[in-house]
Amino acid sequence: MEKIILHSDLNNCYASAELARRPELSGKAVAIGGSPYRRHGIILAKNELAKKAGIKTGATSADAARLCPGLIVLPPRMDLYIKISRAAQEIYERYSDICSPYGIDEAWIDVTKSAYLFGGGEKIAREIRAAVKKELCVTVSVGVAWTKVFAKMASDYKKPDAVTVVTKENYKQILWPLPIEDMFYVGRAAAAKLRCANVTTVGDLARAPESFLRGMLGKWGAALRASANGEDVSFFKEDSPETPKSIGNSSTSPRDLVCDSDIWLALNALAESVGARLREQKLLCGVIEFYVRDNELNSFTRQTKIKKPTNINFEIAEAAYRLFKKNYAWAKPVRSLGIRTSALVKDDICEQLDFFTDNEKREKRRKLDAMCDDIRERYGYEGVRRGIFLSDEKLGKLNAKKDHITFSTKF
Repeated sequence: MEKIILHSDLNNCYASAELARRPELSGKAVAIGGSPYRRHGIILAKNELAKKAGIKTGATSADAARLCPGLIVLPPRMDLYIKISRAAQEIYERYSDICSPYGIDEAWIDVTKSAYLFGGGEKIAREIRAAVKKELCVTVSVGVAWTKVFAKMASDYKKPDAVTVVTKENYKQILWPLPIEDMFYVGRAAAAKLRCANVTTVGDLARAPESFLRGMLGKWGAALRASANGEDVSFFKEDSPETPKSIGNSSTSPRDLVCDSDIWLALNALAESVGARLREQKLLCGVIEFYVRDNELNSFTRQTKIKKPTNINFEIAEAAYRLFKKNYAWAKPVRSLGIRTSALVKDDICEQLDFFTDNEKREKRRKLDAMCDDIRERYGYEGVRRGIFLSDEKLGKLNAKKDHITFSTKF
């Protein structure tokens, strides 16, 4: 049976969510960005009008304002965007229980088994598009194909608020003329190498000799060629969902961090966010990576393997702090920090106890974190706070889970 895969992409998710709740902004250029007063002056998202004015994600708020003098910049509200994302997911699950989220605004939906109930992939895609618009007041672009890669490229093909169906009869006409950069999984470095070899379109990639691509990009070159030919059907695993490759969080602090105690406080805030995400997905991490950027925007990362897989906030913060102490000489104040966890495993694995670990203390910390998660789920982040956050008025208000940049790889 040929797979029927949909890829749904919430158009301009952050900006659309804001406009849906503030209709008075309709017809105006709107962007979502951090506050320059808190040194987060970067554009995170924008609506179609702002996009037409030339504003790009990652531009500074000041540059965006020069490009579009009437631009309205709103602060990000991750709680709202997550709420919209979950509501969209519930709509997708009306048609299939095999859904694979990709970030906050995208998802693959395998409707192979349910298509005969609902009239086919294109009909489901159009119903999803209509339901999201009616119920959530935002739009989606939906791609329909037989592979994840083609479904994703189809949803990108026409935006906003559109359905694109890619079949084995039309994929060469629709996808092959696209520039090589539009091929899903082709990053900047790979695109530059391919262009130097005169592989400039998806069709060029599909027709290139496999041996040639292997010589240039290794096994990845062969995989990309297969994808461009629609050959790499990625089956969803119903009984074994894909585990994220990493879960992490980084944040620019509201003021420069100038001493070890500042670092310890900020790392605790980040660890609370990362630990909560690990526990939400019932995961433990075996590797902790630390990221630091100074106030002149120089940055580096370091990582360490820990003895016991964990999702305990204190242990995550402690490992990151040890990395910092070992690798940072305080030549300059610190502007931003990040923690990333990897080597992820399910939290139901058997754990080998030993005489050199205070297992009772670990269990108490694990229960304390779970209790805090429960309180925050019911009463919000401010429902419970650690005493350490009272030691500094500015840093103590850092809510890393809400005011953040998150990195989580699922596909």
